[in-house]
Amino acid sequence: MPDVPRIDARGPRFAASVTAVLLLVATLLSLVGISTRSIAAFIASEPLATDAFFPSQPALPQASMLERAADPGFLLLLVIALLFVWGVTAPRTAPWGVLYRRVVQPRLAPATEFEDPRPPRFAQGVGLVVTAAGLLLHLAGVPWALPIAAAMAFVAAFLNAVFGLCLGCQLYLVLQRAGLLGRRGPAAA
Repeated sequence: MPDVPRIDARGPRFAASVTAVLLLVATLLSLVGISTRSIAAFIASEPLATDAFFPSQPALPQASMLERAADPGFLLLLVIALLFVWGVTAPRTAPWGVLYRRVVQPRLAPATEFEDPRPPRFAQGVGLVVTAAGLLLHLAGVPWALPIAAAMAFVAAFLNAVFGLCLGCQLYLVLQRAGLLGRRGPAAA
C-alpha cells in the first residue's frame, strides 16, 4: 500500500470556518433576493412588503436570466462554487489552504493530528455539486433553490468548522468501504 501524504487536520477545519461564514452571508443575501419573492403576490398584483427595498425586482420566474445572474446571493454563491472548484482541482494553491499554511499554522503549536487529504478534497467536490445545483436551478427560475443550496452547504461547513464533523469526508469513507471509491480498503482507525 503506497504512502498517502498526510495533512494537518486543522487546515480543512480552518477552510470550513471561512467557507461557513461566506455561505452564511450567501444564504442571507439569497433570502432577500429575487429567489424568495412571492409569486402569489405578483399574480394577485399586490405589492410586497419588501417593495420598499426592492421596488423594481420581479419574482424569480418572471425575472430575466440577467436579473437572476445579477442577484447578490447568486454572485456570492458563484464565487464560493469557484472556490470549491479550486479546492478540488488544486488544493495546494486554494486560498484558504495557503492562508492557513502561511499565516495561521506558523502561529500554532506543531500539528499532532494528521489526516488523508482525499476525504477533504472529496468534500470540496460535494460542496461544489450542492452549490452548482442551486446556481443552475436559480438560473432556471426555480424559486428557493438558491437559499436552500446555500443553507445546505452552510450546515455542512458549519458542522466541520465547529464540531470537526466533515459530512463529505464521511460520505467518502462510506463510498470507499463500499468499494466505489479508492483502490484500497477502509483506512485503519
